[in-house]
Amino acid sequence: MSGTGARAPGERPYGPEWSAARRRGTDAELEGWLGFALAVAAEADAIALRHFRSELDVTGKADGSFVTEADMAIERLVRERIADAYPAHGVVGEEEATHQGGAPIRWYVDPIDGTHNFMRGVPLFGTLLACERDGELQVGVLSAPALGERWHARRGGGAWAVPTAGVARRARVSTVDALERAQLLYSSVPDIEDSGKAPGFLDSLRSVWRSRGFGDFWGYALVAEGAAEAMVEVGVKEWDLAAPVVIVEEAGGRFTDLAGARRIDTRSMLVSNGILHDRLLAALWGAGEPPAP
Repeated sequence: MSGTGARAPGERPYGPEWSAARRRGTDAELEGWLGFALAVAAEADAIALRHFRSELDVTGKADGSFVTEADMAIERLVRERIADAYPAHGVVGEEEATHQGGAPIRWYVDPIDGTHNFMRGVPLFGTLLACERDGELQVGVLSAPALGERWHARRGGGAWAVPTAGVARRARVSTVDALERAQLLYSSVPDIEDSGKAPGFLDSLRSVWRSRGFGDFWGYALVAEGAAEAMVEVGVKEWDLAAPVVIVEEAGGRFTDLAGARRIDTRSMLVSNGILHDRLLAALWGAGEPPAP
């Protein structure tokens, strides 16, 4: 999902109706993809929990991050399930090469988002799955087995939080409309500062009511549920973002990169309740023009 084209003059680029208009398929198709993703996520959860807080086989990657045996096992599982159910679909995953990258329907796979948390026994990790058709994301699932929580959405179907034990609840972004009453989440202060993409970041932290360092999928889930107004992150890849942005948009929110473009391939992200999005972008830019992608 590198870009989605210009919006109509005066169009508000967020909200449930706006998100539903991004649907590229029938309800039956999208429900089928969502049901498939939820079933695969349940299998992935079992693998993750079997390895969590155990002796792990960990390998360093060229970019300085790490991969565990659980990451590899989950991605293999997901790719096998997609190949069996949808052999014509492409796959973009974190741990293995892109498969059929030019296919009109593609899956994004992050086997364990929050690998470093997983390695250290912190329960903030999850499997992220998303389905895209013709460049527009259609289905997203975040599954966090150690939290006993799962979030999912499809275009036109709303966003939902589903606890392992309990009743599903509709996810909706907050209606907070002032920065001084907003809670801003972020991944890493040094990473955001060093990126050069948000020169006004530290001033932005001082302008909001409250700020907290909740990175990875967790920050996006909190925005979707209205527990926070925005999440800022840099250094992210398509598989980190594909599932969360479907859920945030179906919950009524908005996402762009830090240059203000609605795309997931520029390694930066701002998600918000929509109402505060433009004001937050301006605050993050500081003085002058938006940073280059």
